[in-house]
Amino acid sequence: MSSLIERLQTRFEDEFHQDQPLAKFTSARVGGKASLFVIARTRDELQLAAELAYEYRIPYFVLGGGSNILVSDEGVRGLVIQNRCKRVKYRSNGVNVVCTADSGTNLSSLARQCINKGLSGLEWAVSVPGTVGGAVFGNAGAHGSDTKANLVSATVWEPGKGMRYMANDEMQYAYRESALKEEVRKGRPRPVILSAEFELVPEQVSVLQARADGFVAHRKETQPSGATMGSMFKNPEHFYAGYLIDTAGLKGTRMGGVHISKKHANFFLNDDNATAKDIVNLLDFVYQQVRDDFNVELEPEVELVGDWYFNDKREENSEWRLADSEEL
Repeated sequence: MSSLIERLQTRFEDEFHQDQPLAKFTSARVGGKASLFVIARTRDELQLAAELAYEYRIPYFVLGGGSNILVSDEGVRGLVIQNRCKRVKYRSNGVNVVCTADSGTNLSSLARQCINKGLSGLEWAVSVPGTVGGAVFGNAGAHGSDTKANLVSATVWEPGKGMRYMANDEMQYAYRESALKEEVRKGRPRPVILSAEFELVPEQVSVLQARADGFVAHRKETQPSGATMGSMFKNPEHFYAGYLIDTAGLKGTRMGGVHISKKHANFFLNDDNATAKDIVNLLDFVYQQVRDDFNVELEPEVELVGDWYFNDKREENSEWRLADSEEL
């Protein structure tokens, strides 16, 4: 470990920290400390940090915008790499335009940039939190579209194998799922998305702006502001998760410093003093209530990151917690 720390200090200098609190880097504003923490500002730095962690057999996690994740109060053992790689390029393929964006690029900012250039395809992301890397990893989507619709390929570093280009069909996209996400779920070393290419179609800026304005207005009308992780559960087949939670009478339910939004039941709000344990306990409670009331097992959309300690007693831990928690 000391050798790794020395190499990280030499390469990243002031961008390397030990025992770094993570709460301020997450949209839920909760979570403990990272044992090791670096800020990567280029694709080369991002890949190098992951390579070093893999070389020293140290667990690592790439932190993007901090949404759709829940960092344990116990923190993260290993290396957390904050992804601030934000280079964006455009090129014509003769008919349409291909946008290449580093994985740390803010997704909503990229959508705005494309709109202002008269390029259609990412308007759905205009108010979606997170980064390009997170969108590619989880097939983010909104307003009837998703990442799969426009992704051409992604440049990915695979532990022990090196860099490769993954075409859209290789991602095996489904609703909020990808081949990369499945790799992590199986406990394999985490692939690192370096950049992504999106094919966009020229269209009038005024038309794109009007479409985006409609999406933003709808989001403001239907979703709460404040410290949230985004949607807590995936929509099960034939249902909306928020509808099931609302119908179960759970809007406003509180545990510790977190409560279910009265505006949209699939959003949990941190009241400034929530802990990660409060949030996961509320997730567990909602999961069990919806299962008992409707015989539907909700699947969390958030990823548990860090040191989570669950026992195997069914009455104290729901099946999703045991299946989805990842010890880093």
